[in-house]
Amino acid sequence: MPDVQTSKTQLKKSMKALQETGEVLVELSPSRLVQLELPETLHDAVTAARNMSHEAKRRQLQFIGKLMRQVDVAPLREKLAAWSGENQTETARLHRIEHWRNRLINEVESINSFIQSYPFANIQELRTLIRNSRQEVLNNKPPKNSRLLFRFIRDVIMKYETERKEND
Repeated sequence: MPDVQTSKTQLKKSMKALQETGEVLVELSPSRLVQLELPETLHDAVTAARNMSHEAKRRQLQFIGKLMRQVDVAPLREKLAAWSGENQTETARLHRIEHWRNRLINEVESINSFIQSYPFANIQELRTLIRNSRQEVLNNKPPKNSRLLFRFIRDVIMKYETERKEND
């Protein structure tokens, strides 16, 4: 059987994919970049690309793509995907906290639902924060207590999630 050659289009697509991965690397924080344990030349190229203007950065990204041909990108992409998933999980948690805060401030009966979901929450502190947050809304005051309520809910939810992970 003859060897199957990669078409020019397929080569271009794979090079473009490496370049796009390189763009993600450029956007990473320095601490995350170190965790990837990249070869020194690739690490230096990624770091240099951060401070470049548009056209220079475009050429540097092409160079990064070329350097990435010599690196096994599968583990890199797995780690990047995991980090992306962490961000999505955190965003979902913040939305859930915000939703609870809005419900607790705007719906009188929502406190019962919250206590059913998180029975270990300090009910007295929760009631005080809700009452003060409602007063802030009525009096058009800065949302100091609303922020405190958000932090309280966040702490309760984080404690709940931590205990659930430990019990699994």
